[in-house]
Amino acid sequence: MTMTAGAKFRDVLAKRGLVEAMAAHSPLSAMLVAEAGFDAIWASGFELSAMYGVPDVSVVSMTQHLDMTRAMVDRSGLPVVADIDTGFGNAINVLYVIEQYERAGVAAIVMEDKSFPKVTSLIAGGRQEMVRIEEFQGKIDAARAARKDKDLVLVARTEALIAGLGQDEALKRARAYEAAGADMILVHSKQKTPDEIEAFVKAWDGKAPIALVPTAYPQMTVARVRELRKIGLLIWGNHAVRASVGAMRKTFAQIRKDGGIHGVEASIATVEDVFDLQGMGKVRDDEKRFLR
Repeated sequence: MTMTAGAKFRDVLAKRGLVEAMAAHSPLSAMLVAEAGFDAIWASGFELSAMYGVPDVSVVSMTQHLDMTRAMVDRSGLPVVADIDTGFGNAINVLYVIEQYERAGVAAIVMEDKSFPKVTSLIAGGRQEMVRIEEFQGKIDAARAARKDKDLVLVARTEALIAGLGQDEALKRARAYEAAGADMILVHSKQKTPDEIEAFVKAWDGKAPIALVPTAYPQMTVARVRELRKIGLLIWGNHAVRASVGAMRKTFAQIRKDGGIHGVEASIATVEDVFDLQGMGKVRDDEKRFLR
């Protein structure tokens, strides 16, 4: 029997003790994540918002994110962890959202306990309003009720540290979300060092593995994560789109400066490289086989 995406995710976790996911925002970037050897893909809401050129404030619709996530599942071959923000509404919305994302073939969903519409977590001075614990437990209950495959991984994300509510509140929410049936707990921080997160991990007394997104504190390496022992999912949250922006800016500026493309050819992917990613070799072979 073919393993579901959720089962594949759980298998990697069981065998390696840690699932390492890289962000992507398109099928092409998802294919490059797979090529690089990561365990999974983070279908990032921030990255998709950036790709559309709009703020990460629940402007991108569920349908837009779902369509892109489905395409990443189809083209990458890796388990995809879907960033569904706040669940696009209340618990009733979550029932539909889980049904649709599971049908799209994702391995896991991450849902956060901020109010809808949300504001991106790492922006300075951003509005970070939290929903009541009981309301978010209802969303977790809805997600559990909606999933058909019990291996679909439900990750409950608490923004208590982002909102400045402190360790006690973060731990209280994490325990409540585990009690409601979350498979993993994601705790987020915008501190520039790992101290706040490490304090949370050391105080965590639940059984659910912890997920981290160490964007703000890059000192948190894979080796350091493994030493903490309680981490099951490590997400590199936005490095695909940031790398893309940097590379495009540099290339475009060089072409403007040189008055031509001759100065950039050696530093960018060849057309043949892109052809390979697109599968043009198979198209050529199929044409020879089927076109008469």
